Amino acid sequence: MPTCSVYPLPYRANPAEYFTAIRHAPGAVLLDSGRPAAGRGRYDLLSAWPQATLTVWPDESGSDFLQRLRENLALLGEATLPAPYELPFAGGLIGYLSYDFGRHLEQLPHRAVDDLRLPDARLGLYAWALISDHQALTSQLVFHPQLSDGERQRLITLFSHPTLSAPATFKLHGKMTADLSAEAYEQALARIQDYIQAGDCYQVNFAQRFRAPCIGDPWVAYCALREACPTPFSGFQSLPDDGAVLSLSPERFVKISQRQVETRPIKGTRPRGATVAEDCANAAELLASPKDRAENLMIVDLLRNDLGRTCRIGSVKVPELFSLESYPNVHHLVSSVTGELADDKDALDLIAGSFPGGSITGAPKIRAMQIIDELETTRRGLYCGSLLYLDVRGEMDSSIAIRSLLVKDGQVCCWGGGGIVVDSQWQAEYQESITKVRVLLETLEGL
Repeated sequence: MPTCSVYPLPYRANPAEYFTAIRHAPGAVLLDSGRPAAGRGRYDLLSAWPQATLTVWPDESGSDFLQRLRENLALLGEATLPAPYELPFAGGLIGYLSYDFGRHLEQLPHRAVDDLRLPDARLGLYAWALISDHQALTSQLVFHPQLSDGERQRLITLFSHPTLSAPATFKLHGKMTADLSAEAYEQALARIQDYIQAGDCYQVNFAQRFRAPCIGDPWVAYCALREACPTPFSGFQSLPDDGAVLSLSPERFVKISQRQVETRPIKGTRPRGATVAEDCANAAELLASPKDRAENLMIVDLLRNDLGRTCRIGSVKVPELFSLESYPNVHHLVSSVTGELADDKDALDLIAGSFPGGSITGAPKIRAMQIIDELETTRRGLYCGSLLYLDVRGEMDSSIAIRSLLVKDGQVCCWGGGGIVVDSQWQAEYQESITKVRVLLETLEGL
């Protein structure tokens, strides 16, 4: 099998120092581990100048689009990495699937307004990447065998000389404002609980959108946000016309490594405390909460079913249940579901069988998505979709794009939400939806 070539570079703990060199290049993308504590993030991965850019067509089925992705990976060609490198990417696809890509996989209503006009999926096919390994303290360029010698040398030269970035700014024209009033939020939650009482569903993830007019470079905003709230599934993706995806997500969707599958759903949240004692009390309350544990278990069961569609029979397990993960703004309750891909399935089959993630829909999934479309007045777009890479070896990792923002057409949008169950109190849920994104909103407002 052809082998990638690897060119070592000086180690950089902050990917911004390398990304600055390609910030304005076509298809510039960064998947950022965010330097979080507890070893939850190991690799940063960045690239630009894709060989192809693939967006899903409005009337294209999900299976047809995923087949197009499969065919483009095959055109790039299989490759392996030389020993002793253990790196996550050997060339392949990087990009996003929006939450609304789910409409290409399932029949859903079309009540929510698509006012952001974001393509439901956009991925580039990349023949190189710069990967920093924060465990080994290394940075290196990885070149797929198909990349020309001239392009390799251009990239080596580009990243071997420090880049002085031109001064840039990002500003809001006003505060981030919710689309929904508190009264409208209360009415939506009452409707969800009516559906639960009627037996339509057990849980529905409901979100509200915040937005403000803005001007300037979204990369400046991203750098400020990652400083304020480092998370292991962060990312920045350039979009046409100076738009961008900015994600500060703590949540993994699905990972595949050597055909071993893992998903890590988050369900259960408490704010960080103002003092050490208050912080510990909030964490202990979350770990002991019957409501939050029940919500988490409900989604674990849903994801066991989703993984079972593409994993070997008997391989799906739950090795971790109700673990505490803490971030600058919140504590979360997190579980892990694992499995092994069936012999006749690949990573894109796994996406088809499990997208969007159950932790951000509810249960049962399709009915919950129908209710979301009815009660959320605008489409989610990027929010609750996924940022991902999938390489030519079949290695994949992906996020759930919570704590994520979209800069497009002169405005920035951010969403906050949570799982609603039969005993949810609307005031607490409303406050939680704000707590989850407060650090993001305040950071933007402070620029």
